Amino acid sequence: MHPAASHLFGRADVGGSRGNPAFTAFLLSLCLGIPSCVATCPLYCICASDIISCSGRNLSVPHFDLPSYATRLDLSHNALTVLPADWTTQPFDRLATLVLSRNSISQIQANAFAVTPHLLHLDLSSNQLTVLNSSIFTGLKELRELLLFGNQIIQINPGAFSDLHSLQRLYLSGNRLVAFPLGLYWEPGGPRNLTFLDLSNNRLSKVPVQGLLSLTKQSEIYLQGNPLVCDCALLTMMEYWMWKQYRPMVDFRGEYPCRDLGPGSKCSQQVVSDMPLEAKTYQVDPGKWLRLPCPGLVSPVREGLVVFWVTPRTVVNSSTNDPNARLKAFPNGTLEIRGTLMEDSGIYGCVAGRGRHYEPNEYLEVNVVVGNLSSNPTSGLTHRSGAEHFNTAFTTLASCVISIVLVLLYLYLTPCRCRDGRGGGSRGCGGRAIILCSDPQEVDSGQRRSNGKRVAFLEPQAEDLSDTGSPKPPALNLGHVTTEGILKNGSRTVEQTLTDPAQMA
Repeated sequence: MHPAASHLFGRADVGGSRGNPAFTAFLLSLCLGIPSCVATCPLYCICASDIISCSGRNLSVPHFDLPSYATRLDLSHNALTVLPADWTTQPFDRLATLVLSRNSISQIQANAFAVTPHLLHLDLSSNQLTVLNSSIFTGLKELRELLLFGNQIIQINPGAFSDLHSLQRLYLSGNRLVAFPLGLYWEPGGPRNLTFLDLSNNRLSKVPVQGLLSLTKQSEIYLQGNPLVCDCALLTMMEYWMWKQYRPMVDFRGEYPCRDLGPGSKCSQQVVSDMPLEAKTYQVDPGKWLRLPCPGLVSPVREGLVVFWVTPRTVVNSSTNDPNARLKAFPNGTLEIRGTLMEDSGIYGCVAGRGRHYEPNEYLEVNVVVGNLSSNPTSGLTHRSGAEHFNTAFTTLASCVISIVLVLLYLYLTPCRCRDGRGGGSRGCGGRAIILCSDPQEVDSGQRRSNGKRVAFLEPQAEDLSDTGSPKPPALNLGHVTTEGILKNGSRTVEQTLTDPAQMA
């Protein structure tokens, strides 16, 4: 029997009937039907709603009988050394955060996290992990943040992160890694949207520069505090990162061992342009060849200069000599695109050691448009898009101004020259409209019933004379036309019979 149930049974005393069978049966059914009676909070933990904290209790036995309704479980600052597969008696289907930091965990058995299938945040920092095996994180397909800093990790086996499809942030700083885990990005089943990787304060001496240039377009990679070898490729990448205002480089610039690339460096290009670099666009028809000069480099170039071209789909290195490659970078910094395709349109960046500090508003990149410049969707640079938006806004504003002017002309400048005189006929109006204008005499006599003009449009009439020379009869008898229900001014309705021929237009 569960201890909580035994405790209740021992205290059952209702009206002096200790040990009442009916009451005992009621308590038994109550405990079997309510999970809170079974899932009790241990004495060494603190439970607050769906948060359970067992931190700082010097726990060494990795076997816990905890409530399964928790969404956050804190087991930090204890003495755990191993995390077995059966470390809990029941699965945590609602657990989103698991904190295991500040323990002595050196081993995590396979399927240890199968009981937490919906975990989003896992903190294993400040432990004693040395090797990450291929099955260590099995079952964490929804995990977004993984903290492994402050361990002793020296090796990451292939497939260690193969189940972490949703991982976005990975902290590996303060370990003993000597090789960059490039497989983290391209191994099947690995993270598909890793936007943050912290490898600072490890033991990295070399990094894959060509791979990093491709990765840093979508991810922030922190490398400060490593004993990096300052070769020309690394210095070239750092110079490019500074121009791009790459946040990991800008924020920790002082923690790189060879952060400055001055004009006297053997890795820098001695002949560079002093003029500010402006944006350039190259247009080419599909199937044609295109050559792109590296912005800022002036011939002749120094022998052995390392040049990288960051293209929309790959990174090309000038030291790679592949005669069959469709994209080829030459030692003088020129990029050649053979048989251009529509997919080649986009931004191309030239990464070369120039030994000059470039401002962020200068352009070390060029825009390539394959096909029609006006119809290609990738040809929309920032300045061009802004010009298009300005033209659209200007056209809309001009249309509105013209519309307002026409309305004002119609309301206030409509000619009222149809009254040539009482009984003078309706010459000059073409017989197409009747203009009813306010007469000053009507205003003085108090007969004016409304302000402004009142216009009633009729069907057009032919003004040509017939074969006999006499004008055609009017199509309507204007003697019985009234303006009731047609002409209104405010809330008052004008009721006036049009009988005076002088008012006909």
